[in-house]
Amino acid sequence: MAATNGSIFGAMLQEFDGAARILNLEPGIWKILTHPKRQITVSCPIQMDNGEIEVFTGYRVQYNITLGPAKGGIRYHPGVTLDEVTALAAWMTWKCAVAHIPFGGGKGGVICDPTKMSKREIEALTRRYVAEIVDAIGPEKDVPAPDVNTNAQIMAWVMDTYSMHVGHTTTSVVTGKPVELGGSLGRREATGRGLMIATRESARHVGFDIKGATVAIQGFGNVGSVSADLLMREAGAIIVGVVDWKGGVFNAKGLDVPKLIEYAQQHHTVDGFPGADPLNCENLFKLDVDVLIPAALENQITMDNAPAIRAKVIIEGANGPTTPDANRHLHDRGVFIVPDILANSSGVTTSYFEWVQDRYGYFWTEKEVNERLEAKMCEAFGAVLQTSLKYKVDMRTAAYIVAINRVAIVTRMRGMYA
Repeated sequence: MAATNGSIFGAMLQEFDGAARILNLEPGIWKILTHPKRQITVSCPIQMDNGEIEVFTGYRVQYNITLGPAKGGIRYHPGVTLDEVTALAAWMTWKCAVAHIPFGGGKGGVICDPTKMSKREIEALTRRYVAEIVDAIGPEKDVPAPDVNTNAQIMAWVMDTYSMHVGHTTTSVVTGKPVELGGSLGRREATGRGLMIATRESARHVGFDIKGATVAIQGFGNVGSVSADLLMREAGAIIVGVVDWKGGVFNAKGLDVPKLIEYAQQHHTVDGFPGADPLNCENLFKLDVDVLIPAALENQITMDNAPAIRAKVIIEGANGPTTPDANRHLHDRGVFIVPDILANSSGVTTSYFEWVQDRYGYFWTEKEVNERLEAKMCEAFGAVLQTSLKYKVDMRTAAYIVAINRVAIVTRMRGMYA
């Protein structure tokens, strides 16, 4: 699949190419790892509440399954494209490899605006989408999960629809489910907890104390809010600025994160939170803070705003929030960036824990889940940091080197099926 100008997949290929050259990756393996294994496009007709029929387009991409079943979320958004889903599936491939878990990379999406749909319409769309891709997913084939605008309830519908088709309850077909349906304790907080761990380890490496360190966060959904809470409560950091889809707030002495979370749940935004000054996204990136956490959507840090960024450390909570040019610029300025495929790999790591528990039929305590996540995240961070120091490259390139090498080794071992 060729890269195109402005393509998200093209941006992924740029990141891949730099690491592959350092590894002296042979041309054949290079070709295999830069082409998606399977791209599925489906039409999903459903009857809306007003009686009219609408047809929604859905995608499921299985980028690489060398290490195990494809793994990746399903997003509902008006801006979903096949290019985006393919890039995200590729990033999932590298993310699972960096995390050292036995999954390949997948991703799904449906072009829709769930904010304008009723619960019944969303359920109908989910079930029809799953029915259209049912032959391609399964515990040993492809294991979906929540993503943008999808949640545990939607994953419950995914599990139920799949189970109806195969004739028996199969909880391990999907992760991010309600705990009552085989979900894992600690899963909801996992990505935010992983960002906290990555921030703590980065501070230790860069040389500042995480206790009392200042943090600014773009995005205050599940990932942003949980990371803010854990950074404050467990690491002692000070959250000074937060922005979301509508607006933002700033307090140099630190925001009251529990109250901010409560306010955001009631008002669906942090905008207008009392006891803080208004803040927009442009000015969030300009804040003189120790840590910046972009936890919103792709392509948020570009050459338009990267020169103004003053943070010592950037922890990528979102997928692909930094463009390649901006990444190079910031690295050259000495900013320590923990890339998405490492920083937010804790989400898929705990999804792996959920999948294991479902297949085993035995569930862990939240303390056990968090302890295992801590060990996996520290292992992954250490491997990438050592690779970065060995090859004298930035953390993003190092993460790709680790991931590509792990997938390439197994690709060679498995050989070519013809």
